[in-house]
Order: sequence, then C-alpha cells, then structure tokens
Amino acid sequence: MNTTQTDVDLSHLLRSDDFQTWRREVTAIGGCAAPIHLTGSSRILDRTNGTVLAERDGEILAPCGNRRASVCPACSDRYASDAYHLIRSGMAGGKGVPDSAAEHPRVFVTLTAPSFGPVHTRRVSRRGLVMPCGCGDKHHPDDPRIGGATDPDGHDYTGAILWQAHAGKLWNRFAIRLRRTLAQMLGVKVRDFTDHARLSYAKVAEYQRRGLVHFHAVIRLDGPDGPTTRASAAITTDGLNYAIRDAVRSVCLTVERPDGTPLLLEWGSQVDIRPITSTAAAQLENDDGEITDTALAAYVAKYATKGTGKSEATDRPIRDIAHLQHLDITDHHRRLIETAWELGGLAEYEDLNLRRWAHMLGFRGHFLTKSRAYSTTFGAIRGERRSYRLTEALAALDTPAVSGSVLVVNDWQVVHFGHRNDAEREIALGIAERRREQRRTDRRTS
Repeated sequence: MNTTQTDVDLSHLLRSDDFQTWRREVTAIGGCAAPIHLTGSSRILDRTNGTVLAERDGEILAPCGNRRASVCPACSDRYASDAYHLIRSGMAGGKGVPDSAAEHPRVFVTLTAPSFGPVHTRRVSRRGLVMPCGCGDKHHPDDPRIGGATDPDGHDYTGAILWQAHAGKLWNRFAIRLRRTLAQMLGVKVRDFTDHARLSYAKVAEYQRRGLVHFHAVIRLDGPDGPTTRASAAITTDGLNYAIRDAVRSVCLTVERPDGTPLLLEWGSQVDIRPITSTAAAQLENDDGEITDTALAAYVAKYATKGTGKSEATDRPIRDIAHLQHLDITDHHRRLIETAWELGGLAEYEDLNLRRWAHMLGFRGHFLTKSRAYSTTFGAIRGERRSYRLTEALAALDTPAVSGSVLVVNDWQVVHFGHRNDAEREIALGIAERRREQRRTDRRTS
C-alpha cells in the first residue's frame, strides 16, 4: 500500500466515531501488531450458586502471541518478560524455586555449530582496528556479506542443514553424556544418579550470522529432590565445568548424506563456560569473568524473541519454493533455504520434515526449552497473569467473590486476523513503543 493511501486511512480512522473505543481495545492488548478478532461472549459465574456476576458479548481483540520481535513487538516483549522470569527464577529463586538454589553449582554455557566452510567475518583488534576478512576486505558491521560463504560453490550447505536438523538430538546426547560423567565423578552407577543429584537446565537457540544456531544454556546441579536440595559437595562449579567440556568433546551423531556417505555431526570447537554469581549489578560480567544472574536472565531471554538473525530469512513457513524469489534475503540464506527444501523432498529425510522448517534454515527445535525441575513454566506464568486480571475484574464489580470461587465461561470464534490496514498497524506499533518506553523509564527511576 502506498503512502498516500495510508495517510487517507489514517485520517479516516482518527475522525471515525469508534476510534477511541478501538484505541482502548488495542491499548488493552499492548499494541499488538497482528491482533485476533473474536466474536462471541464471556461470563463470570459464581461457583456456589451459578449466579452470573458479569457478562460480555460482541467483538473483542486478542493478542496474537507471536514471540518474534520482527512479527509483533508487543507480544514479543510479553514473551521476553515471561522468559526472563522463567530463566531468572531458576538461577536466583522465586516462582516456586527456593532462594537456596542460587548456592548450587551453576554455569552459563555456549555451544556452537562446527564449520561447514569459511564465511565472511568482521574481527576487530584490541586496538579497535578492523582486521581483513579472508576475502581481503575489511567489512562494515552492516555489510550483508558477513556470515555468508566466501566460496559458495565449495560450501557444505547439505552438511549445515543436516547439522541444524539434528541439533536438538545432539543436545539430548550431550545431556545424557553429562549425567554419565557426573555419575562417574560421584562414584555411582548411571541408573542411580538421580538418587544423588539432578541436572537442571534452561537453554535458548540463537542464530549466528552464518545461519546456524548455537545454544546458550544455564546449567544447574541440584540434589536428588531437585532445587530444594543440594548435590554432593564432591562436585563443585569447577567439577561441573570439567564434566561439561568432557561431554562436549565426547558426543557425536552420524547420519548419511544423500549419496550415502556418512556425515559426523558434533559441536563446534568454540565452547564457552562461565560461572554465575548472585548480584543485582547491571553489568553482564564482573571482573572475575562471572556472569551476573539478573543481567544474564535478560541477556538470554532476548534471544527467545529473535528470528533467524541480522540477515533475516523469513518468519513464516514457505509453501512453495517459487516464493523464495520474492524474499529480500542474502544469497547465503537463500542457498540454505533451497538446500533444506531439496533435502525435504528426498525419501530418506522424510522424517525430518525439512520443507516445513526450510524458513528456519532447517532448525526444528523450540527456541527456549528447559528441564522439568529447572523453574516454573510459561503456562504457570500466564496462569498468574489471568488470575491477576480476573481479580481486578472482580474488584471492579465490587463483589466479595475471589478468583478461586468463580467460573469463567468463554465462547469466542475467530473472525479474522490482523489490522484492517497499515494505518491501524502504525498506531498499534506506536502504542506498543510508548508502553516500552514507559517501562524503561520506570526501571530507571525505580
């Protein structure tokens, strides 16, 4: 839609009789960029006698809930906030995790993908000078070539996609090996490990400029009953560090290429492990190289809202490979998507369903996952939010009922998705940005 039409729509919207009502509804959902339009009714009933305490019908807006900032900044902010509380409670306590869990051995780990061929890079010396790339150029930070293959014809795109598709399985093998190594350090059999300790973690996947993911993970060692107990003093933070490095070196996975030759999948050589310290300091890292838990939670949570990196591919599935020519992406990302699509059409990779994940460059996992005992869940956090809003609604009704004594009956059907035009979307984005600025101001002044 051209700018002139957007201006016309904006003028019409601002002068419409229902603008203030629409604006209140959009504000109530945080300025969602792609709201869900629903029609139907909702009732709040007293559980004891079935009395209708409140009722609403007609049309309402609901947030889209998309975690990607490139799709919806407002819902992305909410997801990042939930992720922050989920990550931090597992490090510092809260949300059902005792504060004593902060005293358990815990580290921040970054695992990377191996190389599948040289790529354009931008390195800066200690003196702040940009160093030449392998291609001979000194790249600007926004150079779209960064991360792309220096020799596209010789780059192992097939190997990269197959590694990406099996990254989740490689992590599972890493976790199994880590438990075995820890069991050996405790001098117990692997099957008896949970009688002495439990491994808890939360990890997020982040795309590198070359299009492959690496994992950031908070790993904590608990006692046999989880975060409420401490593991044997025989394993310190240094011992956990050693066990992680052993597991990284030891695990691998062998798959077959399309021509039947074996392909060994393993972690990249760059492995970073740092201890976590309990502090409310704003800096991410202290003078001893330790990661502060408060800043780390924010650092990790933001990756859960990112797409495929600075050289964005696409945030939506590709239904037809012909659509690829309409995407504004780098040649490197284009080759990755094409390779995933081609491999997805082969019978031997049918179980990987790579065409479904071609837009994610072959990565098939969730961006944020955790072990059961690490901390709370997204469902629990959202449940707390619903209970809080219900309590507010009951208070507005001036009724003695509390959230646990009422029943909410919803009957809504989807009408359509998204705003009606670019003018509505621009206003919604403005509302979301103002809310974001207000939160930043509140944090600075608190």
